[in-house]
Amino acid sequence: METMDDLVRAIAEFEVEDLDLQAEPAALAAARRSLAESGLLLVGEIHGVRENPLVIRALTRLLEVDAIALEWSEELAGFLRRGLPVDHPLWWFGDGRVTAGHFAVLHADDPLTVTLFDGAVRAGDDWSARDSAMAHRVLGLAARTLVVAGNAHTSLDPTDDGVPMGAVIADARPGVRAVRIQYGTGRFYNGGPREVNDEVGPAGLRLDGEELVLTLPEFHEATVPHLPFERLQQTYGRLGRVAFG
Repeated sequence: METMDDLVRAIAEFEVEDLDLQAEPAALAAARRSLAESGLLLVGEIHGVRENPLVIRALTRLLEVDAIALEWSEELAGFLRRGLPVDHPLWWFGDGRVTAGHFAVLHADDPLTVTLFDGAVRAGDDWSARDSAMAHRVLGLAARTLVVAGNAHTSLDPTDDGVPMGAVIADARPGVRAVRIQYGTGRFYNGGPREVNDEVGPAGLRLDGEELVLTLPEFHEATVPHLPFERLQQTYGRLGRVAFG
């Protein structure tokens, strides 16, 4: 998908359907408690999965949340009109954060308050610095927000990569919880087609010990806007440094 016409067509063709999301009572109570105590619930995804925006939609309805925050560049906030994209080069990097399904869901449903919380990376910034900046943007949001990011960023504890966004948020708001989407068998798109083939439990939201897990036994590759870097330069001219995640 390499043109705005292609993207608009893919958005129109995406079927916004109800995801049958079963939730164990204890897991649902934990998710609601996170929103009540911290104002936030983090959701960690693998980018480029078709079902991801449907999961977001299902969770907002299940938890009665009308505000979401996405790991998209805050620079793009002015390039969303009624849930649809206005042309900008940052839509086209193809790492799977942005999909046709996201736009279809944002356009089709009752208005959601949408915040974009990623930002430009400064020279010399490391992985943890980017996550710290994202965390502080999220901490400035109004209450009861579903915060969606790649699962490397939503851990509530330090990882081998560094100190993730989730750990910074948890330090400031100890009541916050994170939902990890657990993917079974399927394909996703992150810079190119990829696949996972894992055996997981039944679909739904559950507690695995103290961790909130949302299981998707089967999933599919999303339609992701993507232009090779050379085409981006030809189409949009010189590009500044852009954060990937």
